Amino acid sequence: MLVQPVTARPRQALWALGFRPFFLGGSLFALLALLLWAGVLVGALQPNPPGGMLAWHRHEMLFGFAAAIIAGFLLTAVQNWSGIPGLGGRPLQGLFLLWLLGRASWFLLLPAWLILLIQGAFLPLVALALARPIIRRRLRNNYPIVILVLLIGACQWLTLAGWLTQNETWQRRGVLAGLWLVAAMMSVLGGRVIPFFTRRGLGNLSPTPARPWLDRACLACSVALPLSYVVGLNDRPQPPMALLFAALALLHGARLVLWHDRGLWRVPLLWSLHLAYAWLIPACLGLALWHAGVAINPSLATHALTVGAMTGLIVAMMARVSLGHTGRPLQVPRSIGWAFALIQLAALARVLVVPFTSLALELSVLLGSGALLIFLWHYLPILTRPRVDGMPG
Repeated sequence: MLVQPVTARPRQALWALGFRPFFLGGSLFALLALLLWAGVLVGALQPNPPGGMLAWHRHEMLFGFAAAIIAGFLLTAVQNWSGIPGLGGRPLQGLFLLWLLGRASWFLLLPAWLILLIQGAFLPLVALALARPIIRRRLRNNYPIVILVLLIGACQWLTLAGWLTQNETWQRRGVLAGLWLVAAMMSVLGGRVIPFFTRRGLGNLSPTPARPWLDRACLACSVALPLSYVVGLNDRPQPPMALLFAALALLHGARLVLWHDRGLWRVPLLWSLHLAYAWLIPACLGLALWHAGVAINPSLATHALTVGAMTGLIVAMMARVSLGHTGRPLQVPRSIGWAFALIQLAALARVLVVPFTSLALELSVLLGSGALLIFLWHYLPILTRPRVDGMPG
């Protein structure tokens, strides 16, 4: 039932397309989760979910927050790719309810097997909903997207299996492999939309030059990294892994140089995308240095990925997609530009300042929370009201 496309849109705008409930619910959840994490860091709160707060934090920011936004974006984009109406109405409500139950399941004193089932069912169902129109239209270029969603779901199952068996190694490998699979998806989708959005946003209507060799090289390296985490090649420094991380950093840097246009720095919806993607470079370089034997905390590189790249790209993409799919002009108020900037400052605090003072942890969380609060304040009415042009969606 969840995968049946709809031909008529529901009366409530919130359930018209996937981006609406999942952008709204995902960003609100991330805000609450960050505030809860801040309370734990300062000792003001002491919740006790199964497995502890650290396990909850690293699972939920990836498989709760990021997975929701990925679902919302892909369930909306697949309509454009296939020409088949996207998931809406009751099927979309059911999928969103399943995601919401997953977030609440940590604190409902449910049996462990039921928590695992609720949590682990979401991403496979998202992949199934995507696969139907993609296979029906034989959109072979989008088959990797479905595979990536399934692989992220497999990483969640590995993480949950580690939680269920109290196997810290499985938990860590599952989360880190999942993070780098999200980075792989960012590489695939970023390669499609960032140069396109940049050229269109600056009034350049010529086609984006195709560089398939660069895209394939990025995808190959990006997929190799999470597989290396699953098999344990990143449990301790390995010189060959330093070469792989360094190569991927160079590939991402080459992409950014080729996509660059100095006019983008005048447009918040553009510079936010480029700066977020740029965080993939220090994330890769930091781990390359760690594998090469440099005394660096790999957590710093991981948070360059999670705060700078992942959260930065999520907020930038939500801001643009929400405008485009509600028929509004692609212009944001100055406050949204500040939200983009706060994400960048949160990443800088978490990566560059934390080594010198632990207070930067709390500062980073508060800056990220401020960015999400600004986004919600501005986009809540946009996501819950009908399109301004009267079209369905």
